[in-house]
Amino acid sequence: MIQEVSGDILYTSAQVIAHGVAPNDHFNVGLALSQREYWPKMYQDFRHYCHVRNPKPGGVWVWAGSNGKIIASLLTRDAPMGIHASPGKATLHNINYALKELRKVAQSQKYISIALPRLACGMGGLMWEDVYPLITKHLEDLGIPVFVYTNYSKRVRAVEKFK
Repeated sequence: MIQEVSGDILYTSAQVIAHGVAPNDHFNVGLALSQREYWPKMYQDFRHYCHVRNPKPGGVWVWAGSNGKIIASLLTRDAPMGIHASPGKATLHNINYALKELRKVAQSQKYISIALPRLACGMGGLMWEDVYPLITKHLEDLGIPVFVYTNYSKRVRAVEKFK
């Protein structure tokens, strides 16, 4: 069940926050930067994972914080081409595979709710009308609440309906 909501995704009551990044992302802009500031250990663990595993776009990396919040980093963008370079733009191909992987993880881990932003429509450079159908394709029939934060309002808790 997908619900479009307005608010600040960092204030979500959902069990999982999913967001788009690149392999070896620096988490220095947008939602990724906010998450890096909220959960610095998550960023450190992500960077370690990237150095050890060298992940490819289209995957998902999951981190669980001590407070019970789970962050699913969807690898929607191409990796930076150099140590100080910016990540590439997101692609619908990468998003499709990353959402497919998120679905598998959500089912195997029995997640009870997921929140995600307008995936890859900010720094990723894609159009929402192209991305939203992929979200519905992979997440609509999961049988859990999926909150899509379509309008950002800083420090505002969205009205999320869990039933």
